[in-house]
Amino acid sequence: SQRMAEILAVAPLTPDQLIFEDGHTLVVMKPAGLIVHRSDSSIDSLQEKVQAFVKLRGETFRTSPVHRLDIGTSGPVMFGKGVRATGLLGRLFMDGKVSKVYLALVCGAPQAAGDLTSPVPSHGKLKPSLTRFRRLARTEQFALLQLHLETGRLHQLRRQLAEAGWPILGDRRYGGQSRPGLEHPFLHCCTLRFPGLEDN
Repeated sequence: SQRMAEILAVAPLTPDQLIFEDGHTLVVMKPAGLIVHRSDSSIDSLQEKVQAFVKLRGETFRTSPVHRLDIGTSGPVMFGKGVRATGLLGRLFMDGKVSKVYLALVCGAPQAAGDLTSPVPSHGKLKPSLTRFRRLARTEQFALLQLHLETGRLHQLRRQLAEAGWPILGDRRYGGQSRPGLEHPFLHCCTLRFPGLEDN
């Protein structure tokens, strides 16, 4: 509509960042280098951009991210429209009804497919963690992997891949090679699947 075109002309989000919206949910594409949650008022965040966008549309509900991506990871982030919707969407994650698939360019030569099962630290303890992977392409030095996250520990993919001997390109924290112009890990969440709240 003309009104939407006017909003997008001044909005803090670009049209291609708006992936999905219904009465309860807004899914927005996060670029690498942008934090999800508001922390320091001097630092920009995806949460602030989404809230500003909603305000431009004249809506008064509070938007909140339901999950997170690392600052260096790109991909879709789900926001709840209001406290109740955010809580219900959070329950979908807790109940294992949301699935996330990632793409990563890693150093080394992983096999064609397999599971990563090394435990990952969480709240001071080592927790069982599972990532299923499939190799999509490879060169002599690198491989492109599709990664299905079965558990959702902090830095799970980055830690498990590094421990397997295949650190993510650009992930200097976990031993990945640096490349000029690549200031973040080569990691992207490519798929976010979830049922609608009306289905639950």
